[in-house]
Amino acid sequence: MLKIQINKALQGSSGKMDLELDLEIEKHSFVALSGQSGAGKTSLLRILAGLEEAEGEISLGDEVWLSASKVLPVQKRNIGFVFQDYALFDNMSVEENLLYVNKDKELASHLLSLTHLENLKTRNVKGLSGGQKQRVALCRAMMKRPKLLLMDEPLSALDPQMRNKLPTDILKLHKEFETTTLMVSHDPSEIYRLASRVLVVQEGKIINDGSPRDIFLQTQGSQKFSLRGELLDIIKADVIYMGVVAIGAQIVEVVLDEAEAESLTIGQSVQVNTKAFAPSLTPIF
Repeated sequence: MLKIQINKALQGSSGKMDLELDLEIEKHSFVALSGQSGAGKTSLLRILAGLEEAEGEISLGDEVWLSASKVLPVQKRNIGFVFQDYALFDNMSVEENLLYVNKDKELASHLLSLTHLENLKTRNVKGLSGGQKQRVALCRAMMKRPKLLLMDEPLSALDPQMRNKLPTDILKLHKEFETTTLMVSHDPSEIYRLASRVLVVQEGKIINDGSPRDIFLQTQGSQKFSLRGELLDIIKADVIYMGVVAIGAQIVEVVLDEAEAESLTIGQSVQVNTKAFAPSLTPIF
């Protein structure tokens, strides 16, 4: 069990705030931290890693990492950390990056095999794609067989195809090494595929805690879909209005009446609800 009871003054996206958390995370679970930028999610990961100071208590199992009388050094905390920018050594090969953490060649070979990188082990990391670098960073984080794996937006810099593939490798390693995993992410689909629990953080506080389905499924009553987007434009066409909405990478048009059009402002976040049709799914190749 990971127990966290901390307080730290932070400068958030809307000014000064206190990061105040009191929670328990089950051993071997996969937990996602969601919420707006500047809410304190990355700060929590850095505090857990020992890279930032805080007041309070942190313990993992029987091991105390933080208390009023003790602060366990970074190097003594059995964690793996996957950063957004990979943080690899560009002057080393793939294998050398892993062996820098732990000289266990057998473990390095096993990790590279699990993530389909064994043919690249002698390649300098400078020449790798973003997806390959992220897999190397993930393997390097697992070289210590960490009890706690911390990941900060691990898929954010990847192309859509790799973002679809890499979660499989992440889950494979999480399960085989029986780690407890905390991941910061803004992507609901990424969280849904990976996490069993979601903590929504707002201005340093947890405002929602539940399964990905409970947190992100937003349909109510007779609604078939409820999708969040950004209103890009309102176009008048004869007696009706069309709202142009960006939803993820897609742009859609929604029919509005005059009252709806007058109540909306271009650039604001909107929710697109649908009721009167039966959706179908068609595979895209």
